[in-house]
Amino acid sequence: MENKRLPYPEAVIFDMDGTLFQTETLLEHAHEKLFQQLRQEGLYDLETPPLESVLSCLGMLLEDIWNNVMPDASPEACKRADELLLMHELSCIEGGQGVLYPHVAETLSALKERGIKLFVASNGLQPYVEHIVLHRKLGHLFDGLYTAGGRQTASKVDLVAILLKERGIGGGWMVGDRSSDVEAGKRNGLQVVGCRYAAFGAASELEGSDAVITDFRQLRDLLPE
Repeated sequence: MENKRLPYPEAVIFDMDGTLFQTETLLEHAHEKLFQQLRQEGLYDLETPPLESVLSCLGMLLEDIWNNVMPDASPEACKRADELLLMHELSCIEGGQGVLYPHVAETLSALKERGIKLFVASNGLQPYVEHIVLHRKLGHLFDGLYTAGGRQTASKVDLVAILLKERGIGGGWMVGDRSSDVEAGKRNGLQVVGCRYAAFGAASELEGSDAVITDFRQLRDLLPE
């Protein structure tokens, strides 16, 4: 689709995985460790599922990810997987593993300099998102970090609704790479910018977006002149 300029945003709300952060560059380190430890603890006795099976579920709530990746696992195994994934992800982030997509930092800075408020709305856990923002030195750019884990929301639609109400935001953009981002933006009256540069996710997930970008810098081109 050929992008047109969008109405000037009071705020821009970003998904994290597959939008700001190249999640596969982190999960390739944490994935095997998680399942190895589950087997050691007697909670899982199968081979490690392919990394692609986890990446294909990114954007879902954790409960739904485990239901897809290890459908026969016990509730205890899924709960422990939550804990282990977070532990290994935080450790890897602190160790410098996992990178942002190209041009994220400077583009966020450019938007901030235009007086636009910036937020994250993620279906991930709060410590995970906070660690990425802290250790990739983005903290000064964001006005708030909202997560399904931190707010115990059942969908991103609800999470974005909470953000807009708490912050008194009347309009803006939702930026993300999954159908859950498109839905969250549209159902909350926002313009939606779909991101088509992640190594995972189908192009069809971005149907209904007002604009689609293949490079993070293109966000600046969507601003009115």
